[in-house]
Amino acid sequence: MEIANRPNKTRLAKKLGIARSTLYYRSKKKLADEHIKTGIVEVNESNPSYGHRRIAIALGMNRKKILRLMKKFKIKPKICRNRRFFKPGDIRLPEAIYKNEIKETVINEINLAWAGDFTYIKYRGSFLYLATIIDAYTREIIGSAVSKWHSKHLVKAALLDAMKQRKTLPKYFHSDQGSEYRAEDHAEYLTKLGVTVSMSTKSSPWQNGRQESLYSQFKLELGNVNRFETENHLCEAIYRQIYYYNHKRIHSALKTLPAKFYTLAVAGRS
Repeated sequence: MEIANRPNKTRLAKKLGIARSTLYYRSKKKLADEHIKTGIVEVNESNPSYGHRRIAIALGMNRKKILRLMKKFKIKPKICRNRRFFKPGDIRLPEAIYKNEIKETVINEINLAWAGDFTYIKYRGSFLYLATIIDAYTREIIGSAVSKWHSKHLVKAALLDAMKQRKTLPKYFHSDQGSEYRAEDHAEYLTKLGVTVSMSTKSSPWQNGRQESLYSQFKLELGNVNRFETENHLCEAIYRQIYYYNHKRIHSALKTLPAKFYTLAVAGRS
């Protein structure tokens, strides 16, 4: 009886003033949207900071379609960038003797330029400092170090880690004008190795934009660090986040994973 009472699609289409095929089209479109929604949700759960652009890359789909469906189903990134992070600057230091060597340089190959910086992570009333070095071309974090003190030893440790990972040296090493990077153990050490030291103009953090962008997103994705029971647990989480950044997180500028981009760049050399 229930089936008999269902409206015939032909009569329904006539009543609505549309072609009968439209009813099937809308049904298929709805099913397709629901299928894509499932994919969006899966990517969103695994990568809580992804917006529609990176979700589209992950799914291999048009970003406008993904944006439409995210609005339709009210899906938003679970972590949104809503503030920037700054570390205290060396305001009283005179202008460094090193100029910005990469400002006019086209970064188009691996190990042409490395960029270094460090940031603080406040944990239960004290601080941990994270120093990183990225390859300016692949955007990979190739060197890192964590310490309870920000010093020349912290940034030197990150540099040595990068040298160990890449087994080579860059043509340029870029940083801000912090005292840690101007120190003899860092700047002069690089110069003696034949690396050209490059520094951002004083009070111009955007000239080291790759690192600035890295930290603002890194901290957001790391989340509330006070949830960790000990500093050791926090350090483990920091290194897991670095692995995620390199191997699992799509970089919007590259449209792929930094580690994958590096692999492709190496393959392109041979």
